[in-house]
Amino acid sequence: MSGEDYRFKPIGFARTPTEDVPRHWSISDGEGDLVIDEAYAEGLSHVVPGQKIVVIFVFHRSPRFTPDRLRQIPATRREGRGVFSICSPIRPNPLGLSVLEVLAVEGGVIRVRGMDMLDGTPILDLKPYVTGTSDCPSGGR
Repeated sequence: MSGEDYRFKPIGFARTPTEDVPRHWSISDGEGDLVIDEAYAEGLSHVVPGQKIVVIFVFHRSPRFTPDRLRQIPATRREGRGVFSICSPIRPNPLGLSVLEVLAVEGGVIRVRGMDMLDGTPILDLKPYVTGTSDCPSGGR
């Protein structure tokens, strides 16, 4: 491994009125906002209601990862599983990923459904949700 460190700067944050969010986007019908920093708002061009987007974020309130967390017991299981086979927020790199439905875009605010992030969650990146390579523009390749 290269041993490089990477630093990321959030592009925005999640805003939701509740502390009681589902543990995974696939079982959530909760609505909330992704508030994108003004410096990145132009990048929301062509993000439209009805589409799905991938949101990469930081599990900012989760406990720090330690080697004893390589195996964890998920709430839906009785036995331990490897951290890379479960959706635990306690990970070596505390990154989360959600696929959310866009309800509206107004300036730098995206209204979404499927919210599974806590209020104030730092957002690192947004990507289009694609189901095949023909759906993904090359973006300069």
